[in-house]
Amino acid sequence: MVRTELLDPGGFYFRGLHPRIFLGTASDRYAGWIGQIYSKERYEKQISRRSRKLGGHSYIEEMLPVDSVEEYFDHFRVLELDFTFYRPLLEPDGQPSQSFHVLERYSKHVKEGDRLVLKVPQALFAQKILQRGVFVGNDLYLDTELFRRWFYQPAVELLGTRLRGFIFEQEYRRKQGRISPEEVAEGLNRFFAGIPKDDRYHVELRTEAYLSPSMFRVLERHGVGQVLSHWTWLPPLATQFQLSGRRFLNAAGDCIVRLMTPKGVRYEKAYARTHPFGALVDGMLDRDMVSDTVTIMEAGIREGVDVHVIVNNRAGGNAPLIAKLLAEQFCKQAGDLRS
Repeated sequence: MVRTELLDPGGFYFRGLHPRIFLGTASDRYAGWIGQIYSKERYEKQISRRSRKLGGHSYIEEMLPVDSVEEYFDHFRVLELDFTFYRPLLEPDGQPSQSFHVLERYSKHVKEGDRLVLKVPQALFAQKILQRGVFVGNDLYLDTELFRRWFYQPAVELLGTRLRGFIFEQEYRRKQGRISPEEVAEGLNRFFAGIPKDDRYHVELRTEAYLSPSMFRVLERHGVGQVLSHWTWLPPLATQFQLSGRRFLNAAGDCIVRLMTPKGVRYEKAYARTHPFGALVDGMLDRDMVSDTVTIMEAGIREGVDVHVIVNNRAGGNAPLIAKLLAEQFCKQAGDLRS
């Protein structure tokens, strides 16, 4: 069943924005979106609560059941699931992990034609990982066989064609102890040569120094997309796009734009300011982020590229309201492309 392609930003319906524009969010089950994306009468009595400690503070997170993704996709065309970042789909002994079971539940409620993007586990793509408050070397970094067995194969088997993209997020690397862009690029070259060939791969480089010609050559060689990310320590989206020559590198003709956090604002502070994610936060939203994103959307359409824009609550307080601003700006700025 194909979902209705409606466009009504005021009602938070974005599916009809443009055939090549796929607007969505990072995660989906926020109770703060009831009355926007989710029907109050359907979900207000199905809210679960969990406590989360972050940055020395405790927060209560209110979440909806997995089946709410059905209503989510009445509004959006793509969804990024990031819980897979924290744990592979299979345990070292080959048994399904908790992430596998959650993804399996999602698979029962996502229809053909809807698109999912998964984050690859950090255990496989982070050079250093945090253990007991200290960053240490990661022995599993760029392990091709574990990527295939622990993540790639079960993900493809569970989701099939509904799986549109894999995001490989590389952690920010401080200048002290940072290896050269050429060394990182060579490591990624070996990695992408050794994993299953697939045109759904995208890399998010969170270190500005690694947005380099050598890195872009490797990504282009393997048809891997450059994730354009509005994130704490990265330059503006327009600058990131310019550094790659305004090229779309993914072999499938896809682009992923992630709107994560305001520039200069750390994760913990952004979370504290935006929780519980029900409204925009005064002074937090970067208007250049919105205009730069729309410009990239326009460029993608002109190049015949499908642009997937993933909005995070932490980018300004409430992802549906940020999506609304994006849709309105797109209609105003790129109205000629919609005809």
